[in-house]
Amino acid sequence: MSDVVYHNGEFVEADRATVSVFDAGLLHGAGLFETMRAYGGVIFRLRDHLARLAASAEALSMFDLDEQSQQVIAEGLTELIARNSLSEARVRLTITTGDLRQATTDDRPSKLTILATAARLVPYPAELYAQGMTVLISVHKQSRLDPTCGFKTLSYLPRLISLREAQARGCGEALWFTHENLLAEGAISNVFIVSHGVVKTPPIDTPILPGVTRKVILEIAREQAISIQEMPLTINDLLDASEVFLTNCVMGIMPVCRVERRKIGDEKLGAVTRRLSEAYRQIVAKECHLDGE
Repeated sequence: MSDVVYHNGEFVEADRATVSVFDAGLLHGAGLFETMRAYGGVIFRLRDHLARLAASAEALSMFDLDEQSQQVIAEGLTELIARNSLSEARVRLTITTGDLRQATTDDRPSKLTILATAARLVPYPAELYAQGMTVLISVHKQSRLDPTCGFKTLSYLPRLISLREAQARGCGEALWFTHENLLAEGAISNVFIVSHGVVKTPPIDTPILPGVTRKVILEIAREQAISIQEMPLTINDLLDASEVFLTNCVMGIMPVCRVERRKIGDEKLGAVTRRLSEAYRQIVAKECHLDGE
């Protein structure tokens, strides 16, 4: 964890940073977070992360985060990485609606709690990228009637429960389906399948989180004329796929070799996943200046 954290616009030692016992994030889970990855000291797609957070806050009527505020936070996160002497880092930004005692007439605190930490990145094992990950089908369901679905709120315990269940069974991720038995997403990732050369992924209104890495995959597909469709997917689509892969900002693109005991393809990194992975690495290198530019 950080030796120095970013707390309400200031940099303080981690063990000296405090949050009010009346904070709405602590008492009600009223807040949002973003987990980001830095390469060479540069946070990949930082602006996209902040824009998503701002859009989520507006959709959930939590708070306003205008472009000027986003700029201030972006500068703070960049300095946070430098102050902790990090290059490859995992950065976590949390914003809550603040101290409930400061609530205004519309029950919204006038001052937000903004907290960010930066820690040395512990990457996923290299063999997973070569051999693929095994995933579990979660017994939990995702509902479009849940107003928090599709947003990274602090009410994250259900996702962590399903992830722990997956890990207890030797799997690296848990895949969630909706009450209509449509494939949604992983506990901490977006999911893609490849069928007959076409890349397919659940649409945002499933509902799912509009992942930043997911967005990059869509960009790559358009640029390289790879056929890609955002469409409803069933368990049969998943199990019959020739390739399956997961995405999030920390793992990047993670191939899936089996769904529980069901093999995916030949249990090896597929050609389409390999192509997308290489293109993704090139984008990261360019945007984070890893190529010397």
